Amino acid sequence: MRVNRILLSTALVVVALVVQVSVLARLHLPGAVPDLLLLTVLGLAMVYGHVGGALIGFGAGLLADLAPPADHAAGRYALVLCVIGYLAGLIKPETGQVKSATGPMVTVVAAAIGSTLLYAGVGALVGDTAARHVGLPSLLFTAALYDLLLAPFVVPGIMALARRADNDPLAETNSAAKAADISSGWVSGGTGLKIGGQRGGLRVKVARARSARAGRIKGVKRL
Repeated sequence: MRVNRILLSTALVVVALVVQVSVLARLHLPGAVPDLLLLTVLGLAMVYGHVGGALIGFGAGLLADLAPPADHAAGRYALVLCVIGYLAGLIKPETGQVKSATGPMVTVVAAAIGSTLLYAGVGALVGDTAARHVGLPSLLFTAALYDLLLAPFVVPGIMALARRADNDPLAETNSAAKAADISSGWVSGGTGLKIGGQRGGLRVKVARARSARAGRIKGVKRL
């Protein structure tokens, strides 16, 4: 990943985690907690693709596993967000622009349900049965509902920031200049002539042709 992607992703993930832990988790809503971190990973994955989404998801999940007041095994949420980020990156549009909000909204609902099921499944494997006491159907419904209501205020902004940071004008200028240098070097190498030398040779040939033509005209006049 490029440096600007890493810096932007790190800043957004940290802000999302702080807001989720300090604000959203203290709302004491029934059922699940709105997952701002999940929405951030989804927005970045739908711009950076499946590889970037997997890396960002793993880093964000690991940070959430280590941040207080986490009470589960480290690496559990990292695995969940890594899988979700990878799958969300697979639906990245080729042009980078989302033409309709239907796709991202469906992705948010599927990610909310999938992450809850995967988190509960991994917890069952390690002996954590908290989801059974809360009620898995209630968790699935509230997670999808809260994330769907929060998504229009988060995902479009995340995607816009990611696209803006990815389109670096300075990098594009340098790439264009480099491409021009490569093109001129390829022409010179392929013909064995330099552009300036070739122009000079053409000028000399034109001057000689004009001199010869003037000489012939003068000879005809003398006759």
